[in-house]
Amino acid sequence: MIKSMTAFADNEAEIGNSTINCEFRSVNHRYCDLTLKLPERLRFMEADLRSIIAEKINRGKVECILSYKKHAKDGQNFIVNIDALATLLAATDAIEQQMPGSLAFSALDVLAFPGIQQEPAIDKEQLSQGITNLVKQTLVQLLEVREREGAQLKLLVEERCRKMQGYVHLAGKRMPEVLLLLRAKLKDKITELAAEPDFDRLEQELVFMAQKLDITEELDRLETHITEVLRVLNQKEPIGRRLDFLMQELNREANTLGSKSADKEMTQIAIELKVLIEQIREQIQNIE
Repeated sequence: MIKSMTAFADNEAEIGNSTINCEFRSVNHRYCDLTLKLPERLRFMEADLRSIIAEKINRGKVECILSYKKHAKDGQNFIVNIDALATLLAATDAIEQQMPGSLAFSALDVLAFPGIQQEPAIDKEQLSQGITNLVKQTLVQLLEVREREGAQLKLLVEERCRKMQGYVHLAGKRMPEVLLLLRAKLKDKITELAAEPDFDRLEQELVFMAQKLDITEELDRLETHITEVLRVLNQKEPIGRRLDFLMQELNREANTLGSKSADKEMTQIAIELKVLIEQIREQIQNIE
């Protein structure tokens, strides 16, 4: 099943005395570009989380954001770093001795100073297991969104491929009519210009022009590439780059078809093919 690279998912879980929130954002990108935003106290899990996410996502710019909120419990006391407090007070005494007048500060001012309050000890094993489960659960949700959007993209690409097949078939039917019209035009011009038209020369010119305008190979290659696109859409592995290459090949054949066009209807067919190819190219930019 094909997957879109554009998706969003978020989830949260109660772990210990905290609520941990996990958020995933994914957009299209040529390669796999993973960004992790973690609080400092959860930084020890970065390598493991990167490995978990990289196993499931092959392509796209993915951002994973973890945040936590501590619960205030009844009877819970602040843990004060006594050594840091003593160092701070000694420093303030030394500063005040150099100032003309002392400046008053409260205990709350002291508590707000970095390093004075200590975080309570955490059970890293419990926290690691809980966050791992949370990230995996949120990642599953992200992949489900990517698959749902991928299914919609598949339908859009298939629809345009069917239209392209119709235009290829139309071009194949149109070509004999083009040659008949061309023969009639050349015959009329030769009749106008010469008292005794050389119809043998006319047939030679027609054979030459038929070879020059022959689009059989282009139509065969267009049909082959379209069939390959439809086949690739049913593969399980990432297909975005393969589809991008096939669009380049389809566009090359459509350009050649347009350059060999001998009337406005064939030109219009080539234009319609190029429009459909460009529409597909825009859609597959979001396919993993």
